Amino acid sequence: MSRSASRLPTASALEIIPVRHGRPDWERIERLVRDWQPQALVVGNPLNLDGSRQPMTETADRFARKLAGRFRIPVHRADERLTTFAARLQMRGRVKVDAEAARVILASWLAEQRPAASASEATA
Repeated sequence: MSRSASRLPTASALEIIPVRHGRPDWERIERLVRDWQPQALVVGNPLNLDGSRQPMTETADRFARKLAGRFRIPVHRADERLTTFAARLQMRGRVKVDAEAARVILASWLAEQRPAASASEATA
């Protein structure tokens, strides 16, 4: 196993992009996508603890569809149940819970992708 294959995936929060009157700051998102040139985007999937949909699920679905349509790159969904709780535990008093929760969502999604990547690396 190579050194890079043994590392756990990490994520860092860049910034919190505000939503005003139900609309995200599309110009700021566009600049971030242009500057960072991601291969894919990850959007949290807000579900109830039992896995059922909640009112925010449709809002997140719409946002994911708009991202995919606007930027023409894959948009993946990540389960975000208990991420705010996990973020608060990890933050120890810091105030940007949303940024930390987003980091937890992305790190969890990356970790879930790891077994598939490891299996394909082993067969290559």
